[in-house]
Amino acid sequence: MAEETVTDSPDLGAGDGVRRRDFINIAAVSAAGVAGVSILVPLISQMAPSADVLAASSTEVDISAVQPGQAIKAVFRKQPVFIRNLTPAEIAQANKVPVTSLRDPQTLAERTKEGKENWLITMGVCTHLGCVPLGAGEGETKGEFGGYFCPCHGSHYDTAARIRKGPAPSNLEVPEYEFMSDTVVKIG
Repeated sequence: MAEETVTDSPDLGAGDGVRRRDFINIAAVSAAGVAGVSILVPLISQMAPSADVLAASSTEVDISAVQPGQAIKAVFRKQPVFIRNLTPAEIAQANKVPVTSLRDPQTLAERTKEGKENWLITMGVCTHLGCVPLGAGEGETKGEFGGYFCPCHGSHYDTAARIRKGPAPSNLEVPEYEFMSDTVVKIG
């Protein structure tokens, strides 16, 4: 005859249902999760930018008065932006430069919008140390390549605002922009 062993402890592996203790644990963890989310949502949402900051994150510029060969300076996020209406000669000059000879190889087409190749829009901040290059204002020095010139350290940019000579490591940055109409461009 086989001998049976009797123990006073419950069988931990037995029971297919949810025990009362398991239910209480699940309910407590769920309540803590809901409480945590209800505290974090307002905390995180208050860190979002306010309406006035969002409005300043883009700027619209009227370009109707900018004649071919002229450039203007605008302000975007407290930094200068150069908007240049390129002449056909400046476009041809930029397109004849072999891209492989450039330090930061980009074609003019990569730096402008299709159908609006005459409008070159770049940040007016030298990529070397953050100076503001000359060449966008009336009578300013445009450098050896007819674009922009940074007198602080001698960086020369061509008509497509590509670095051609000097210590700047890259071309003038092209910000995100779109044409709202033929005379208004939205930057940002």
